[in-house]
Amino acid sequence: MTLKSTTTHQDLTSPLQPPAAATMESPPKPYWRFTKQDFYPEPTFRTLATYKLALCQTLPRLKDRLAGRSTDSTELVELKKQSENEMKKCLTWWDLIWLGFGSVVGSGIFTLTGLEARNVAGPAITISYAVSGLSALLSVFCYTEFAVEIPVAGGSFSFLRIELGDFIAFIAAGNILLEAIVGAAGLGRSWSSYFASLINSNPNFFRIRVSSFSEGFNLLDPLAVLVLAVANSIAMSGTQFTSKLNWVFSILSAGVILMIIVIGFLHAESSNLVPFFPYGAEGVFSAAAVVYWSYTGFDMVATMAEETKKPSRDIPVGLVGSMSVITVVYCLMTLSLTMMVKYTEIDVDAAYSVAFATIGMKWAKYVVGVVALKGMTTSLLVGSMGQARYTTQIARSHMIPPWFALVHPKTGTPVNATLLVTIISCIVAFFSSLDVLSSVLSFSTLFIFMLMAIALLVRRYYVKDVTSKRDLAKFLVCLFVVMGSSIGITALWASNKRGWIGYAVAGVFFALGTVGMVLLPKQRFPKVWGVPLVPWLPLLSVGMNIFLIGSLGLVAFWRFFICSALMIVYYLLVGVHATYDVAHQDQQELKVEDGKEDGNQAGL
Repeated sequence: MTLKSTTTHQDLTSPLQPPAAATMESPPKPYWRFTKQDFYPEPTFRTLATYKLALCQTLPRLKDRLAGRSTDSTELVELKKQSENEMKKCLTWWDLIWLGFGSVVGSGIFTLTGLEARNVAGPAITISYAVSGLSALLSVFCYTEFAVEIPVAGGSFSFLRIELGDFIAFIAAGNILLEAIVGAAGLGRSWSSYFASLINSNPNFFRIRVSSFSEGFNLLDPLAVLVLAVANSIAMSGTQFTSKLNWVFSILSAGVILMIIVIGFLHAESSNLVPFFPYGAEGVFSAAAVVYWSYTGFDMVATMAEETKKPSRDIPVGLVGSMSVITVVYCLMTLSLTMMVKYTEIDVDAAYSVAFATIGMKWAKYVVGVVALKGMTTSLLVGSMGQARYTTQIARSHMIPPWFALVHPKTGTPVNATLLVTIISCIVAFFSSLDVLSSVLSFSTLFIFMLMAIALLVRRYYVKDVTSKRDLAKFLVCLFVVMGSSIGITALWASNKRGWIGYAVAGVFFALGTVGMVLLPKQRFPKVWGVPLVPWLPLLSVGMNIFLIGSLGLVAFWRFFICSALMIVYYLLVGVHATYDVAHQDQQELKVEDGKEDGNQAGL
């Protein structure tokens, strides 16, 4: 019995990879391969017996992974070996600026502005865009500091894995993949609607209605599937080609947007801005939570760090520069719209097209439609690139099968990862309506941005075996006080309580938590580029993201929690065991070697 148990244990803990010498002697593997070893190489999944034994160890393994954190060198060096081929360093700050512009300036500014300006915020929609832009810019700062110091394809997944541990990173990874799939599907559906509107007044012109399906899933959209397939095929062909195509299109659309702003101000009437706050402050912040979708996409640019020539220079210029310009552009666009047309007369479906038609420029309908289509197309292109690189790094960590981490030797792009996101997003886009997709997307995005701000604070204030337990406890207390006060303010706002006492008390706690963190010693400082005013700006980002999450509504919460529950089930059955095997690979190899030595000595 003892011998049998020992053999099983050795089988379960044998090394994931063959010895280095054997690897060097073996011929290079073909890119397209589909063996079980390529998808599940971990010892846990070797046989049914080893998997059953691993399931019995789920609790101690989960405890290990909850405390487990990655390192900068692991993400930068070790995990890259899983891809077998290198991604090509071909991007500069110029590419990143236009990748940021192309990924962010999509359909949101054209589809959401009219609805929110007329029914929620009025002329103060400009303030809503400014609030959302500030929140997005704070998140950009956090992303930029990490991307400069850890220029790897994983983006927020890698950053969270280093600072907050494997389990939090997995929850983020699940939401990143959910965001990738839902975001791509939503853009595909929007593209189909806009294109149909240019040809026919019916946005569902290209869709097939199936009355037997549930509402929200009964309009099948083959055009959205075709658009997604084409965009992802271009992204797979090569990073440099896709980047050049993006910045050419983005420069042209920037010129048209500038024309829209100028014409809008030339026909502006200041009287249209009165009253400026017809729906009060509630309308401003409610609209800010919705129009935040117009700013999403910049995180995809952070995943291009591995392919950037000079990350320390190019990433800050590209990310911060593009987001600052986009925020100004959005505010000018919304201001010109509300000055040109009274907010009560803004068309909720085609705000800019109808506004220009009222001043005799009916041709503007087609110009705006083409710009919107271009924006959605470049968002799809950049999104496809970023989503595939997120997926690649997640696969490198073995949270999903490492087959998806392989980089194609000719294109230098993660073809397998791109195919995964493409196929699933095409299926989702074929069935799901835009309103079903948007609430899930907003929650996932804001949740990840909040975690990124927390991760930055952890990076600055906590270093393992350096930070004292007392300082760590103080840091956690300050962080929870700030988060608790942010939740309190959000809850008060959601309950429509406008008395100043509750907000003042919550604000005092927020300030105390922030000041308490200011007084703590920082354990790490950025080497090249860092977020200014730490901890003030990251904590403000945490508070703003919590507030915007609280403005999304109950349905978004339920969808988020259901999706997260499904992710946790997968993690307990697969993810925790795969990552445990990878994390303890060196120890497992030592055990195997010790076992061999003991056997040799016994034979002697």
